[in-house]
Amino acid sequence: MAVVAVIAGMLLTSQTTSATTSNTAPDFTMPTTSDTTVTLSKLRGKPVLLYFSEGAGCGACLMQMSEIEKKKADFDALGVTVLPIVMNSKADITADMARYGVTTPFLLDDGTASKAYGTLGKGMHAELPGHSFVLIDAAGVQRWYGEYPSMWLEPATILNEIKTRLPQ
Repeated sequence: MAVVAVIAGMLLTSQTTSATTSNTAPDFTMPTTSDTTVTLSKLRGKPVLLYFSEGAGCGACLMQMSEIEKKKADFDALGVTVLPIVMNSKADITADMARYGVTTPFLLDDGTASKAYGTLGKGMHAELPGHSFVLIDAAGVQRWYGEYPSMWLEPATILNEIKTRLPQ
């Protein structure tokens, strides 16, 4: 009985969550793996997709970003900037970026943004962000939040969410 309860609990907590939202996106400034900084509010005027993940040590997380990069032209056609965000050291995440051939600079979160966007503890580790996406429109309004404990979302599905949820 206890085993059934544990399995049921795992299934319930690992379900996909996807929701339309209309909150002002919390602002942040973070360093990147390319030794620059990104301030979200400075990107106003174009939509932004935040991709929170466990990062270093999570092969599925890096493969997700690699597949997003392969569809870069499709994201660019929609005017969307994709910002991957991790709570790792630069050394740890760049090693995995090289291993998986990912070139998009990762934002290095101290936990502030992950907490503000409610992604902490939504994955396999309570102290790290889960596999989550946040779509922010050109005015800085959060339009979609998607949480994927399966650690995978087809880039075509992400693009469809963007097309569906951004005001035309």
